[in-house]
Amino acid sequence: MSFDILVPSLPESVSDATLVAWHKQAGDWVDAGDNLADLETDKVILEVPAPSSGVVKEILRAAGETVVGGELLARLDLQQANAAASAANTARKEEPPLSPSVRKLVAENDLDPSSISGSGKHGRILKTDVLDFLSEQQSAQEPTAPTAEASHAPLSATAVASLRPEQRVPMTRLRAKIAERLLQAQQNAAMLTTFNEVDLSAVIELRNQYKGRFETKHNVKLGFMSFFVKASIEALKRFPAINASIDGNDIIYHGYYDIGIAVTTPRGLIVPILRDADQLDFAGIEKGIHDFGSKARNGSISVEDLSGGTFTITNGGIFGSMLSTPILNPPQCAILGMHAIKDRPVVEDGQIVIRPIMYLALSYDHRLVDGKEAVQFLGIVKECLEAPAHLLLNI
Repeated sequence: MSFDILVPSLPESVSDATLVAWHKQAGDWVDAGDNLADLETDKVILEVPAPSSGVVKEILRAAGETVVGGELLARLDLQQANAAASAANTARKEEPPLSPSVRKLVAENDLDPSSISGSGKHGRILKTDVLDFLSEQQSAQEPTAPTAEASHAPLSATAVASLRPEQRVPMTRLRAKIAERLLQAQQNAAMLTTFNEVDLSAVIELRNQYKGRFETKHNVKLGFMSFFVKASIEALKRFPAINASIDGNDIIYHGYYDIGIAVTTPRGLIVPILRDADQLDFAGIEKGIHDFGSKARNGSISVEDLSGGTFTITNGGIFGSMLSTPILNPPQCAILGMHAIKDRPVVEDGQIVIRPIMYLALSYDHRLVDGKEAVQFLGIVKECLEAPAHLLLNI
């Protein structure tokens, strides 16, 4: 008896997917629930689990092909299960499972996971372990320094070409989607950016004073992002156009605050959504951001996590960015950019003092948001951050 392995139902608004890699081959034994293959959509990587235990009878679609929901991928033979295959699979199952991002990196470089030492929990292989392994391989393969005679010898055309290596690879689905959306934002919006600066002395003092008690009570660290989410929501409530979007000739004013938090992953930038963020306290915001980070690292973030959003916050400061003009995340009409915190000289009461300063950037669609509103929005964010006592910490 054979069982058809089909492409699972794709998320709404996703028409097709790319078959990234097979993790089982024809003749392999699989247990129910084993991941057979990875499918990459515009937003996430989906796994294709085995519906039952058995032997992979045949594989009908190759890695790199485009597939649609319900399409036949492979067939599973439920009658050819044998003890030897099952025992071999049992031995393999003793190894900690690989995350989708690690599996993809291993497949792209044709590596044997058993040769890589895992530093994660229970010996699990992390992405950094794979990168370190590749670095060691590259170092071992580097040629020794040429002799004096060899250094004066003419180089062949092939040797010259090898000194200027190139590699052509197709864009991942996510990178292609990012490129499409960024180009769409540039072409379809009258984008403008307004700047301000904020003294984070009070936020830093408050955070340092309460971060220990906060983490003890809520089991999550108190970061800076929750302050910015809270401050942004206060400003959005006063300027609803910045929380709105344009649909044709209509303006949609959102009566809720779904805040996108830009997160960098090995596959590119994604923006998971903190839904009804105005109803979350500081702990709820920090836990939501922490969960998104964990999902992004292990490749388990879902399309639902990335759908919607009324306003986005991105923090280039974690990479050392001093100033930038963030690009809109359509159909949203505004995005707030955070940057690095630097000690800078400022004038207070006629005296020059040193304060931890961050530059803020608000990019917005000028078709809907006027410059005056953008300036005043940043003024409210600045006010909330420089006097954060009224932003409830729930401690």
